Order: sequence, then structure tokens, then C-alpha cells
Amino acid sequence: MKYLQQMLKWDILMKDGEIRARDALRKLLERVPIVEINEITSEAASGEEKPDMVARLVVDGRQHELVCEYKPNGQPRYARSALLELRDYARQSSLATPIFIAPYISPAVRQLCEEKGVGYLDLKGNARIAFGGVFIERIVAENSGAEQRELKSLFRPKSAQVLRAMLREPDRSWRVTDLSEVSGVSLGHVSNVRTALIDREWALASAEGLLLTKPDELLDAWRDSYTAPSGERMRFYTPLHGTALEDAARSVLSAGDGPGHAAFASFSAAHWLAPYGRTGTHYLYADPEGVEKMRVALRLAPASKGENVLITIPKDAGLLADTVEPAPGAICTDPIQTYLDLSIAGERGAEAAEHLRREKLSWPK
Repeated sequence: MKYLQQMLKWDILMKDGEIRARDALRKLLERVPIVEINEITSEAASGEEKPDMVARLVVDGRQHELVCEYKPNGQPRYARSALLELRDYARQSSLATPIFIAPYISPAVRQLCEEKGVGYLDLKGNARIAFGGVFIERIVAENSGAEQRELKSLFRPKSAQVLRAMLREPDRSWRVTDLSEVSGVSLGHVSNVRTALIDREWALASAEGLLLTKPDELLDAWRDSYTAPSGERMRFYTPLHGTALEDAARSVLSAGDGPGHAAFASFSAAHWLAPYGRTGTHYLYADPEGVEKMRVALRLAPASKGENVLITIPKDAGLLADTVEPAPGAICTDPIQTYLDLSIAGERGAEAAEHLRREKLSWPK
């Protein structure tokens, strides 16, 4: 029943989308004075191997056809399927120019279309179509709201736990059950992440399981969409400095049993993972009990200004579960999370992030 409901929803999206696609194509072509539109027809019935629509045109007395394939999802996985179909349709007529249409086509998919010699149009207005001496190119929306919402969803806390697990072992092929167990996330949520990665061609499904194919592209997109974790941020001043502060903090961090957990974060984590340069401020994530332990050990006093210790109590408990220990007692956020936090910490943070990425997050191309 659920499968039938999904198929029905897909059919509705297709029909509504094709109507909007036809209208968008007509409006775009009407803006070109030398193009005469004879007709734009829907060609394919269910199960037929024909293009979704064909625009029959006349330019300077010569006939042309735009054979168009519409997909309600413009992600690379669906785009490649459409481009293959369009290639076959275009071979059937010397008059035909293939056009891919979707609600939104990302810059990466636009580039793919150009490489394959296929024009494109999305319902946001982005377009690149060339035929019979006519060249149309419009860039009106580098990032759609829908695309950004999808990415934000992919990088939310539960999904992030799955992604961190995969990026820690990028050469591993993951069964959904194994990934669920390692990440502590439900099977259903892992399956959603799996679909999103495959749709964007950042991962490939095989008989052995799910394998990351483009970890760098995944991390780039995560970095570009990243915002600081939600939670309470507390500012303190400590009279301790240098080794005395580090030793006191590590004595708390190494006591992993019992209530109260904390971890070095941002610049403080990078100091242990891939040293780049010290800062005068120390950064930690902690739960409420961990904050209290740090308050005692580091002799912290609340500070409205002049703080040298910043502690965040994150809503995402996964940040304190996914940690590494590069030196005894130096519990740190894992390299992925440390990289993301540094990436939004200003110019110096961005430099430290790239240094960390070169040292700890380099994968074979």
C-alpha cells in the first residue's frame, strides 16, 4: 500500500511538473523574436519510450525540435538517467536538440548537462539552450530554497552521526544495519541518509553495501551549509594558563566513567589533532555535569567580557559521543566536527580548518 501511495504521489508530481515545465519552456522561447513556436506537445504516455514533450519550432524558415525530458527531482542520479534517455531520443532525428528540465538544477548538474551536450531549463529560470543559431543562457538562482532545505536536513544531528561514521571509514562498504548500530541512529533514518547520498552521487550502493565515492564533495557541501550547533554557550575566566590549564582539563576529560562529559572543541581540539597556532581562548563542549566538573577543575568564574574559556552545552548529544583521544586524556571532537567548527570561526579558523583537512581528512581522488 505504501509503495502504491508513493507511486501515485510521484505521478501527480510528474503531471503537475510537466505542465509547469511546458509553460516555462514556452515563456522562455517566446522571449526570442526569431523563434516561431509551432507547438509544444506531451509525447509520452505511461510506459512508452518517448520524450516527455517536444517543442516544434521554426527559425529563419528552418524547422527544429527540442526533445525534453522532465524529472521531478534534479539530483545527479536522476539527471544522468534523463541524459541517457535524451541521447537516445536525439539520435532518432537530425532536427532534435535534447533538453533536460527539472524543478531545480544545481550548478554541478548544469555542468554535467554541458559536458553531455544537453541543454537545460529549471522552473527557477536557470537555462542554457542552443539550437539553429539561437543561444539562450540565464542564471537566476544559484541556490534554491528547496535545495538548501534538503541539505540542511541531510546535515541535521541524527544524519550527521551517520555521516561522521562513514567519513571516519571512507573505504568501508556499509550495510544499513551496521551503520545504524555504529552511529546509534534508527534504520529508517539511516535509509533516508543513504538515499540522499546516492541521489547526489556522493555514494554508491553495491552488493557489499553503501560506499562513499565523493567524500570531498560531501564535506564541501556540509561545510558550506554548516552553522554552529544549537545549545547554551557559557563564558568563563580561568586564572590557569598553558600546561597547568591543559593538565587540569585533561584530568577531567579522562575521567570518562560516571556522570559528566566534556571534550575539547574548535581551536582547542585542533591543537591536539593538527596544531596550527594557539589562541588565547579555550573551547569545549560539555553536558551540564561536565560543565560543573570543569568549573571546579579550572577554577572558572563567569565572565561577561574578557573570557578565556567558552563552553557550549550542545543539544546534539552525538557531539560528545563521537570523540577521539589523540593524547592521553585529551578528549576532542572528532576531526570532521572540529573541521566544521573551525570553518565558521573567522579567517584564522578557516586557515586552521584547511590545515586540519590536509593533515587528517585527505582521501584518494
